[in-house]
This record gives sequence, structure tokens and C-alpha cells, in this order.
Amino acid sequence: MNLFQVERITCVGAGYVGGPTCAMIAHKCPDIQVTVVDMNMDKIAQWNSDHLPIFEPGLDEIVFAARGNNLHFVTDIPKAIREADLIFISVNTPTKMYGRGKGMAPDLKYVESVSRTIAQYAEGPKIVVEKSTVPVRAAESINCILREAQRNDPSLSFQVLSNPEFLSEGTAVRDLSNPDRVLIGGETSAEGAAAVAELVRVYEHWVPRDRIITTNTWSSELSKLAANAFLAQRISSINAISAICEATGADVKEVAHAIGFDTRIGNKFLEASVGFGGSCFQKDVLSLVYLSESLHLQKVADYWMGVIEINRWQRRRFSDKIIVELFNTVADKKIAIFGFAFKKNTGDTRESSAIHIISHLLEEHARISVYDPKVFFR
Repeated sequence: MNLFQVERITCVGAGYVGGPTCAMIAHKCPDIQVTVVDMNMDKIAQWNSDHLPIFEPGLDEIVFAARGNNLHFVTDIPKAIREADLIFISVNTPTKMYGRGKGMAPDLKYVESVSRTIAQYAEGPKIVVEKSTVPVRAAESINCILREAQRNDPSLSFQVLSNPEFLSEGTAVRDLSNPDRVLIGGETSAEGAAAVAELVRVYEHWVPRDRIITTNTWSSELSKLAANAFLAQRISSINAISAICEATGADVKEVAHAIGFDTRIGNKFLEASVGFGGSCFQKDVLSLVYLSESLHLQKVADYWMGVIEINRWQRRRFSDKIIVELFNTVADKKIAIFGFAFKKNTGDTRESSAIHIISHLLEEHARISVYDPKVFFR
């Protein structure tokens, strides 16, 4: 008999990942009860309203269709944990702003806090799944907390899996509905394989089996960081080329078009811009830098830090060009900014390049007007 059978899923964290992911699972798996739980009562109230807390094309439709049937948004964390067969941990892992690793390492305090809450309220066997982006071997810290609970209560049984998200804000619903791949990492044991098989069964409701990759936990965790680092690297690479184009008279669009025809390179993420933003790319590249330094791989750390430095330089270069074009002063000049989110089709302003550019222009005493129909301005 299988130790695990997933009929009820709980996701702790109702943010940009947890909400859409669980809405899609509920939409595609009508036989599974899905509960999204968060201590933020205002956020849960929004998920239960006609005005969802995040904007994603197509999200309203799948939430409204499943909500009240097999999709539930609640604040009762202990009850949601007790009733679940599988628990997603989908809380923030921001860059640490204190202590060891300040400004570089991801802060796992929220992940560990949720793990302790699971240990406190769990009953019977549970599959616990890292959905948040975490550093390599973060599952071990979750395991340590849960194993202690098992020692105190032999009726408990936990398996910790890694199942990173690969969503792009603005296309999250499409990415969830038709993913390039689903990645699941688990322990190389019979119990670990059984837990992985249950999560595979959930995704097989709509994802072809050949797109579901299974591996060990550590490889899964690192794959997420590496994927975001590679995407950020491409953006910094084309932005570096754009500077050479401006200095030589070459056209960066023509260069990108030419190199994108190479099938080894492809044409994605080759559009010169004012730099990448959002909650993931910078955080995850910095996490990779910190990991490399911790492993005494300084050359590797320096390589990835270069991706961040080019991005910061590109933002400053753009705002400097505005000032130069306006005769080296923007004091009391009115400048309109169209777009405040970090990319189109989202209201997320985290690490938006627009914010950095606006801050520089305000330092120069410019008068700024901002328009973005997807962003809620308080």
C-alpha cells in the first residue's frame, strides 16, 4: 500500500507563486481539494473577492471557476496543515538584509517558520514540497525540523520534495497550463520515490509525462537557480552588446536578429533593455554568487556577479543618457514615465528598472509623472 495518497493539497503562502499555481491545480484536478492559506487576512479577503490581489492574464477565469468548489482561500493555518496530504511551502525568500550573507544570501526564516508550524500541527504522513526558490540543500533544514517532530511523535511521517516554479509574471497562467517542464526532486529512497510518484500523479492530470523531470533534491534546487541565472545572463549579455553598438554605429536589433538565427543560441531574451527587474533574477543570481563564495569558488562568484554589475550599469547608463539629451540638466523638467512595473502584463514593481531610473532623475530634481494601468498606486 502506498504510504502517500494525495487527495487534499495545502499551499502555505498566497502570493505570486502559491495563488496561481494552486488555482491551476484545482482547475485541472477537480478530484483534489486545494486550499491556499495565509496569515494575511487582507490578502485572503482579496483572493475571495472579485478583485484578486495580483494581475495575471487569464487568472480571474480559473480562480472564479474553481473557487468554492475545490479551491479555497483561508487563514486557518493549523486546520489546513492537519487536513492536507501534501503541503506546498510558497513563502518569500528575500535577500538577507542583516548578519551573515547580508545583501547576498537568501533569507530562509519564513521557510523555516512554516516548517516549524507544519511540525507542530501535522497529523499522519505528509509530503512537504519546497515551492519557494531556495539555495541548494535548503531541504535539509526543513528535514531537520520535521525529523525532530517525528522523533517526538512516531505516528508522523514526512517526505520533503523540491518542486521549483518556472513562471514568468505576465504569462504565469499560460506557463502553468502548458509548461516547458515540471521538475520534481526527492530523496533516493523507497519513501522518497513514493512521494515523488504522488506529485507526478497530480501533474499528470494535464502535463505530458515526458515533460515531468524527476531527480534528486539537490539537483532540483540548483536547477532553479541556474535557470534564472542563465536568463539574467542573456539579458546582461545583449545589453553589453547594445553599448558596443551605440559606440560603433551597429544596430543592436539587427545584431540580435542575426545571432538569434543560430539554433544553438535562439532568439529569446535577446531584446536590449534598461535591465532586468522583478523579485527573482537579481535575488537568485546573488544567491548563486554567495553559494560560490561559500564553496571557495571565487572565479565562479566573480563571473556571476558580472551579470548583476552589467544590469546596474545599464540602468544608470540609461538615466545618464536622458540627462545628457536634455542638455545635462533635468532640474524642474517634466518627464513622463510610461510603465512602472518591472515588465508588461503585471502589476509587480519589485526591483523594477523604472524605479531605479526615476530615483536617479529625482536626485537631479526632475519632475516625474508615472503611468501604469496595471499598478495600484497608493
